[in-house]
Amino acid sequence: MKKGLMALALVLVAGLLAYSMLFNKDRAPEVQYTSIAGQQLSTSSLKGKVVLVNFWATSCPGCVEEMPEIKKMYQQYAPRGFETVAVAMSYDPPNYVKTYVEKNQLPFFVALDPQGSIAKAFGEIQLAPTTMLIDKQGHIIKRYVGVMDFKEVRQLIEKQLQS
Repeated sequence: MKKGLMALALVLVAGLLAYSMLFNKDRAPEVQYTSIAGQQLSTSSLKGKVVLVNFWATSCPGCVEEMPEIKKMYQQYAPRGFETVAVAMSYDPPNYVKTYVEKNQLPFFVALDPQGSIAKAFGEIQLAPTTMLIDKQGHIIKRYVGVMDFKEVRQLIEKQLQS
């Protein structure tokens, strides 16, 4: 009798874990983004779009390296429902961010995070670049720490835009 109960308990635990992995994907936190120009954007306002959230800094070599490719992806996919939000790390001076955005003509939403509250909400992000790809339902489907694998990111974006 005890073996039967133990087996049943193991099956139930395994079932709950499987259910959790399939249906409780990591949701993107509900945050408010504020751009350099003072515009507002929220996680909920992005629902229905595939979103790339990139934590970066002007002093970060990897961030600067990947920014031209992020810009190209945005230009390519934005007409199909893709959004990019570049979140400047709290230690990045706003005037440096503004100068970089203007010089490089970044066409997507660039947010400041002076208190680090957005980085904290996404899991205490401290390393830049750190990037999240979020599906149309607001689930984080991929996290990158360091420079992204752009071939993989493009494949994921394509797949998400088709769904």
